[in-house]
Amino acid sequence: MNILITGAGRGLGVDLATAALERGHSVIAGVRQYPAEQTEISQLAADSGGRMTIVRLDVTDEDGIAALAADLKDAGRTLGVIINNAAVLNGTDTLLEELDIEEMRTAMDINLYGPMRVVKHFLPLLTEPGASIINVSSEAGSITNAYPGSFPYTISKTALNMFSQKLHVTLQERGIHVLSVHPGWMFTDMGGAAAPTNPRTSADGILQLIEQRTMPEGRFMFVDYTGKDMEI
Repeated sequence: MNILITGAGRGLGVDLATAALERGHSVIAGVRQYPAEQTEISQLAADSGGRMTIVRLDVTDEDGIAALAADLKDAGRTLGVIINNAAVLNGTDTLLEELDIEEMRTAMDINLYGPMRVVKHFLPLLTEPGASIINVSSEAGSITNAYPGSFPYTISKTALNMFSQKLHVTLQERGIHVLSVHPGWMFTDMGGAAAPTNPRTSADGILQLIEQRTMPEGRFMFVDYTGKDMEI
């Protein structure tokens, strides 16, 4: 299975690529800065026996996304999975009265419009049997469990969950498996050193959700990395 991963240059993205390769899949690793040095992901590609390709994929650059999709199509590449992992956490400690709305625009551009751009242009390549789209979301996007502050991140992730739901109802007749996945609070650059979850544990869980085509017990396509339903 060919798996496209955005935001693959660090954090959970690297662990997703590692887990996918170890399970025998091939990976197209999208990174924002390329060919700038990407030490960990570059070494992973070098050791992959040709099963991983690193590509420039900036989720805010629709022309670049379209060009990459066209290049892969021309090369005869197909996809089995799209993992929308690229995200930004910004404006977390800012009061609404002091929030620069540009912070909201940035969060929406990367966390919501980014996945929308990627799916828009790569959906025609998603033709392998058992195809999946995984949007890496967050428990922060739950309306039920809303908490004060962090307006850009939480609202953008709530909107991402709606995008996953829309994709599910749109693509289910084509047999495409769609999930929003809360990866846990991970000790990455975004999650911080106090986070309890190893990103590799989350990555392995997400790959298992893909391979087993896990579906929520409820009506909403929002689960954690173990497959447990999340509150929308």
